[in-house]
Amino acid sequence: MDIAMDKTFRIAPSILSANFAKLGQEIEDVITSGTDIVHFDVMDNHYVPNLTIGPLVCDAIRETSKKVGALIDVHLMVKPVDRIIPDFAKAGADIITFHPEASEHIDRSLSLVRELGCKSGLVFNPATPLSYLDYVMDKVDMILLMSVNPGFGGQKFIPSTLEKLKQARARIDAYYEKTGRQIWLEVDGGVNAQNIAEIARAGADTFVAGSAIFSAGKDTDPNRYNTVVSEIRASLAAVK
Repeated sequence: MDIAMDKTFRIAPSILSANFAKLGQEIEDVITSGTDIVHFDVMDNHYVPNLTIGPLVCDAIRETSKKVGALIDVHLMVKPVDRIIPDFAKAGADIITFHPEASEHIDRSLSLVRELGCKSGLVFNPATPLSYLDYVMDKVDMILLMSVNPGFGGQKFIPSTLEKLKQARARIDAYYEKTGRQIWLEVDGGVNAQNIAEIARAGADTFVAGSAIFSAGKDTDPNRYNTVVSEIRASLAAVK
């Protein structure tokens, strides 16, 4: 699953904001409405002050995600991270990202993800420096910048993330010029139709949106989320 260099924008609905009583249907609806990736947030009430979902849920949505052609993007907010990586690889994750602070050996953790057949990535909290990337760009397929402090949904986008996105994009572009290999640049936190164009102009190509999508569902839409996803796509279409 090599990622070709392109200008595609990918939308990744965060299923923590979905209706878990009908999660399979929610995934079908939101992907069919025009999104691309199932974003799966894992919190352990240790690394972050909240407790969410584990590999059993990932395994449960695997077939639904495949049916609608969506990748499963697992964001691990757990510590120690090496213990849980194999569980999610086995449960059907396509992409596994983790926080450098949660790993005792970043290179080893990234290698473990890849050895298990998944794409690997690092996640950067608002105060985490990008210098963690200096010697592991060759093992990273995705860079995820948090534009809120992780743990809870519904937060507002932190504006300083825009400058950090520009810095990350510069690193990615320089690496692509040298190697020909693209790295996706994802942003997570407070993304909506009103600010997504500005975020894209700063360099992001993959956008996590939770409450902005799932709280805007309409029973009158063919797939419930067509209207809100169309608004997000229209904002992205204006980005040159």
